[in-house]
Amino acid sequence: MMKLSCNAVDQIHGGAQCRFLGPQKRRPGYAPRRKVAPASVVPCGSSLTKKGIVAVVSDRGAVGAENGPGRVEPMSLADRLRQGSLAEDGKSYKECFIVRSYEVGMNKTATVETIANLLQEVGCNHAQVVGFSTDGFATTTTMRKLHLIWVTARMHIEIYKYPAWSDVVEIETWCQGEGRIGTRRDWIIKDYATGKVIGRATSKWVMMNQDTRRLQKVTDDVREEHLVFAPRELRLAFPEPSNSSLKKIAKLEDPAEYSRLGLVPRRADLDMNQHVNNVTYIGWVLESMPQEVIDSHELQTITLDYRRECQQDDLVDSLTNVEHVENAEAILGSKGTNGSPAASENRNDYRQFLHLLRISGDGSEINRGRTVWRKKPAR
Repeated sequence: MMKLSCNAVDQIHGGAQCRFLGPQKRRPGYAPRRKVAPASVVPCGSSLTKKGIVAVVSDRGAVGAENGPGRVEPMSLADRLRQGSLAEDGKSYKECFIVRSYEVGMNKTATVETIANLLQEVGCNHAQVVGFSTDGFATTTTMRKLHLIWVTARMHIEIYKYPAWSDVVEIETWCQGEGRIGTRRDWIIKDYATGKVIGRATSKWVMMNQDTRRLQKVTDDVREEHLVFAPRELRLAFPEPSNSSLKKIAKLEDPAEYSRLGLVPRRADLDMNQHVNNVTYIGWVLESMPQEVIDSHELQTITLDYRRECQQDDLVDSLTNVEHVENAEAILGSKGTNGSPAASENRNDYRQFLHLLRISGDGSEINRGRTVWRKKPAR
């Protein structure tokens, strides 16, 4: 087999192109040249001895052709081109992404919105691979019968090193139960070239009735359908005790030190579920950050508690206050085996802020937030 020397980006591009083009059709009267073995391309997160995704199943089937009974459907074109696959035990999903030019900011590194979008993408792809609904809600069969959907209650992201333009990141995700009315999804982000953890994230989701917009407990039927693809033992992206993903967010006191008032949702901010996308809230939170912090620091941690939905006709106020902490440990949190901050641990290198998004008219809370910023590394 002929092997080409190429980096991870070339491998992913080449793999997609090879699988997209498919076998060449022979034209009448055409004598093909001597065949040359194709270049060796190894899919992300796998090796030549590992099997990739062989099938995608319906919501009535199992996870794959070899994993039990169920209705197995042929792979779609997107499934063949996507650089992702289930783990060997079927309890987590990994996918690789190339950081595109339009996904980086002024520093030529991925923005936090880019990271959040990739987390959302790999989560949705995981739901599709295991056979959940593709309507945007990642719902099970029972959930659809009862008009139940998942909505985000909390999102926590920590980024230890931002990937640059053309870097390849590998993201692993998995789901688990979270109390009687919710579930959780965790992520670990790695630099594909080095294998080092560059970020972690966790989220909590609650079940809502799509018609009444009221929260509802997770029934045993839904739990059984949903958790069949979850790890059997508790697995957390943040296993450290008292880690920052668990900290409560205090309500921001008015008047705020910094504010941006009257933000208007754009049509492009609406997702397939007809409400403002979760990632849009991150951008709104950052709108009220003081410019001097943006210039001298980079975002390390963001936590958002979602309180209510935001519609297209709502006007939104973004408010920010400095959050004073007594010690550096409260900012830095605990180190763990899944990753740790790469910057200096000098407390003077860090700034912490509280955030509030609210409806301009009646002051209703949309979400509360907390951000931690570290001093930008010297160039």
